[in-house]
Amino acid sequence: MTTPDSVLAVTLEPKTKLSGKILKTTLAGALVDIGQGLPGVIHISQLQQEAVNKVEDVVKEGQTVDVWVRRVKKDRIELTMIEPLRYEWKEIEPDMVVKGKVVRVETYGAFVDFGAERPGLIHVSELTRGYVKTASEVVKDGEEIEAKVLEVDRRKRQIRLSMKALQPEVIEEPKPEREDRKKSMSSTTSSSGDKRKSKGKKQEDDYKMDVEAPVEPQFTAMQMAWQQALEKSKGKGKVRAKSYKSATEEQEDLFNRTLEKRVATGG
Repeated sequence: MTTPDSVLAVTLEPKTKLSGKILKTTLAGALVDIGQGLPGVIHISQLQQEAVNKVEDVVKEGQTVDVWVRRVKKDRIELTMIEPLRYEWKEIEPDMVVKGKVVRVETYGAFVDFGAERPGLIHVSELTRGYVKTASEVVKDGEEIEAKVLEVDRRKRQIRLSMKALQPEVIEEPKPEREDRKKSMSSTTSSSGDKRKSKGKKQEDDYKMDVEAPVEPQFTAMQMAWQQALEKSKGKGKVRAKSYKSATEEQEDLFNRTLEKRVATGG
């Protein structure tokens, strides 16, 4: 018949922590009263991490000890005084969030004991957002931290963690002065463009005026002499540069009159 105490013992989960009293020591281990219907048994190999020659070197009858459940059988509860791993290799998966203690800090990162067989490594680039030169700038030995599992390599027994993955992303807002600078540059560029356009328009207008302006006739010294002679012959003492025929016509007229005078005088 199953008693209430035995039912309670069956429901105990592995790694459950209990407190008990050593009832008896033997060559193979010790019997422990843990308040259950079934006796608790600690094998000599489970008394401590280091090798044990005699059970009495570690525990004595009547001593109160902390123990953890290894497995529950029909006639006994197997216990251990070695604190079990919080996480077995098969239980560690990426994206898990774990809590642990920094046990070693190196330049390239920090090692964290979070209850696995081996500490996990947080690389310096995964400690926080932003540039970090050395891990000691962010964490110290013995510090309690929370991290996210990035990668698990069971073959190499390596675990990569990240504190940065649990930190919110920092979104930088645009600085007002940069916007003002852009507007100022845009305004300056627009103003310069307007000035260039205005200057180009003026040059274009000046060019058109030069092209469209009437060209004044230009005279050589010979042509001016002929003109003066022509004006004197007409009784005018002042040369008017814009009230005469073309130089070629005036020369031809003067030449013809000269010939006529010579013919009349018989010269």
